[in-house]
Amino acid sequence: MEKPWKPVNPALESHALFFNPAYMSMRLEGGGPKHYPAPRGVQADRDGNVTFHYYAPNAHTVEVAELGGEYGNRRIPLERGENGDWSVTVPHVQPGFHYHHYYVDGNCVTNPQAPYGYGCHEAINYFEVFDPHDDTWLCRDVPHGTIHMELYPSSKTGMMQAAWIYTPPSYRTEPARRYPVLYLHHGGGENETGWIWQGKINYIADNLIADGLCEEMIIVMTCLYDIDYDHPDEFLAGDFDRLLTQDCIPLIEERYRVIPEPASRAICGLSMGSYHSAQTACNHPGMFAYVGMLSGSFDQRWYGWCDCRAIIAQNAAFREGTRCFFLSVGTEEERIYQQIQENVAYLKASGVACAYFECPGLHEWTVWRKSIREFMKLLFR
Repeated sequence: MEKPWKPVNPALESHALFFNPAYMSMRLEGGGPKHYPAPRGVQADRDGNVTFHYYAPNAHTVEVAELGGEYGNRRIPLERGENGDWSVTVPHVQPGFHYHHYYVDGNCVTNPQAPYGYGCHEAINYFEVFDPHDDTWLCRDVPHGTIHMELYPSSKTGMMQAAWIYTPPSYRTEPARRYPVLYLHHGGGENETGWIWQGKINYIADNLIADGLCEEMIIVMTCLYDIDYDHPDEFLAGDFDRLLTQDCIPLIEERYRVIPEPASRAICGLSMGSYHSAQTACNHPGMFAYVGMLSGSFDQRWYGWCDCRAIIAQNAAFREGTRCFFLSVGTEEERIYQQIQENVAYLKASGVACAYFECPGLHEWTVWRKSIREFMKLLFR
């Protein structure tokens, strides 16, 4: 049996609680505490066979279900084993990122021995299946950038907000150098930590820079919820446009060595964050030279207050100042796939420089990692 503590690539299992998870239990034995190996909560082999473990000695049933994935929220029962450990192996799961839930006696719970992130507006377990054809997001032995966290108040609500900032490896060693900035946004139900723990954006940036495939840049990730509690049912929760342009960007340009020019400024998001990004870019023509929408169409007008088509058609500053409007989608995203094709055609007909990327997949982090990789290759060149 493979030892539970056998090293694996940190990107496959690191999460907000552990960089290298310690799969152990502690018991008093022989007059003192001792550590013993415990099974990983979830473990995938190179063929995509995924084994789930859950410790519940008093449970009558334990089940697992992937959220929105290939087996469609179907609950799969685990079998009771020795010492209260339940397990099941699911064969041939697709490579990439997978949110999942556990159910003990019908109650939805988390697994303390599986990686955690924040998604679906909750602390949620996820697992990774290794992809032999894509190592972009793995932790490689290359120079690594630094993740910072900044706190700043919202000028509208007065609440403190957090922003996570990636600075490239040379930021530490070249103190006179200034850098372009990518403002990168999460999706609905996630927060500013998503692009770190689920998206692995720091590893993607490290690897692209090391391979000479993208320019060195600062990446800023902030929370999209500048919440207006008078209208809590709005999908775009709060005035994020104001939070970004009046609060976050001035903070970044004051505290970090950025190039404060539109040609060195990009904005991008996934899903809900893509609508935020497009609307902010359209509401401030010429402020961002690069705009990215990952799994989002600017025709979803009910998501916000901005008619992007009208601004693209009528505002010369937007058309001339946009060096690249990037759209991407998973080929199995049936709800928005055709809309995005129409968006690309509209941009081209309007004379806006644009780029398009698609790959197999659903509305999921596996698609968004590949999409941001392709977008970053185009930036600031």
